[in-house]
Amino acid sequence: MKLAEALVLRADAARRVEQLRARVVGSARYQEGEEPAEDAAALLAETGEVLAELEGLIRRINRTNAQAVVEGGGTLTDALARRDVLRLRHAVVTSAADAAAGRDQQGMVRKLRSELKMVSALPVASLRAQADVLARDIREVDVLIQRSNWEVDLLD
Repeated sequence: MKLAEALVLRADAARRVEQLRARVVGSARYQEGEEPAEDAAALLAETGEVLAELEGLIRRINRTNAQAVVEGGGTLTDALARRDVLRLRHAVVTSAADAAAGRDQQGMVRKLRSELKMVSALPVASLRAQADVLARDIREVDVLIQRSNWEVDLLD
């Protein structure tokens, strides 16, 4: 099985756990004299089975990510960490550019000369250019990760 397939199975298992959790909660109590919509104990047992499968998948995925070497050097785990930090950096730079441009101050338009003028403490154009470079870097790392996901076999 390829790593990408395991990632799809992991996502499906996580969704299934959430659905089962909601069904357990919905069936955990019922009115006296009526039957519950579903057997909460059976749903809870099924949830335990799905969680065990999920744990196994997560372990195998993590082991694979730590050992799979990607193009350009480093492991898949390194590439994932790089992508996460690039996303955070992009969010910070974009937020700073938006704030410096006055996007966070809705309706704050100067109407009279006597009102205080707001000035930018940061170079907006430079920050936007930096955000564009970061967005490109994120796309490149993401493509590398996606390609690796379909090329790397899942470890046992």
